[in-house]
Amino acid sequence: MSALEVDTPHGPARVALHCAPEGRAGLLLGHGAGGGVSAPDLVAAAQSARRAGVHVALVEQPYRVAGRRTPAPAHQLDAAWLAVVEYLGGGVLEGLPLVFGGRSSGARVACRTADDGGAAAVLCLAFPVHPPGKPDKDRLPELAGVEVPVLVVQGERDPFGQPEPAPHRDVVLLPGDHSLKGDLDGLARAVGEWLERVLRPIS
Repeated sequence: MSALEVDTPHGPARVALHCAPEGRAGLLLGHGAGGGVSAPDLVAAAQSARRAGVHVALVEQPYRVAGRRTPAPAHQLDAAWLAVVEYLGGGVLEGLPLVFGGRSSGARVACRTADDGGAAAVLCLAFPVHPPGKPDKDRLPELAGVEVPVLVVQGERDPFGQPEPAPHRDVVLLPGDHSLKGDLDGLARAVGEWLERVLRPIS
């Protein structure tokens, strides 16, 4: 693993880079609103991706690097993420198809920036369809706006809701809640199989 610090318009981001022996693509993973890149589902997804021959970059947003737990506004998260994408895409991941991803808030960032960042696919872990108990505050348009292949891995008892499968969107439901800790083996298997499928035509 190598650690990088990347300048963004909203302060430095931190990137933990886990390279596969023969990288056929790059997977960038962002953390949840109050969590970090050591969340169990992110670690399981990262390990699965490396086994599939994919370099993994775990991206820590500037507000977390600065020691804050309250997330920055969406436009700042997106701008910082795209700065990391540009840095990695022009360097260690140059010339490779890039998959954007993350858990919860990080999944929303990945969806919102997929088009501008040129993502080949998007991986969403525990996508927060709505805040718990507030189904009227619908965030599905962010997910529906992605035009490249999407995998959503969601807990069956996630209080943030469950998205439906759709064209270009696979949904895998696993035992458990928003943390996705209930079946990490199932998560890893779903991520690995999906990466093999979506990268076969382009890598």
